[in-house]
Amino acid sequence: MTKLWLSALAVALLATSVHAQDGRYVNADDNAHYGWADVLRADPVQGVTRTEVPRQECYEQPVVRHEGGNSTAGTVLGAVIGGVLGNTVGKGDGRKAATVVGAVAGGAVGNRAAGRGNDYETTQTQCREVSSISEQRRIIGYDVEYRYRGEVYTSRLSYDPGERLRVRVRVDPAD
Repeated sequence: MTKLWLSALAVALLATSVHAQDGRYVNADDNAHYGWADVLRADPVQGVTRTEVPRQECYEQPVVRHEGGNSTAGTVLGAVIGGVLGNTVGKGDGRKAATVVGAVAGGAVGNRAAGRGNDYETTQTQCREVSSISEQRRIIGYDVEYRYRGEVYTSRLSYDPGERLRVRVRVDPAD
């Protein structure tokens, strides 16, 4: 039984060893290490960003307004004037009839005249919302030239690395 147990242990160790050897091919980053490169140049890369900006635009617009008259006051005033004028015409019962006819006619004319009112022109402020496009130039990255072990390389980075840049070096077979 001990022999069987040792055999099983040996097979398990062997399988683990083979799996461990295969594991280094699965993770290719085992062949990588890190170093420092000297930055030779870091040129900012400009980009344009566009933003839609809403704003209000106002202007004066001419309008025609109607000012209505006071038709009640016109009717009463017309009736009084018409009645006075009618009263000056005729004698006796004819005068009374002329006063009534003058009051009715004067009231109708006064109502019509007061009801027309006046038209006049003025201005009114009108506003509307419009959008304008705002463009701004800004730095979107850096084109970096650096030297590592005598060789010069370039990369675009999202930040300014300063004088030194940490690099990852990976070695692979050249088949």
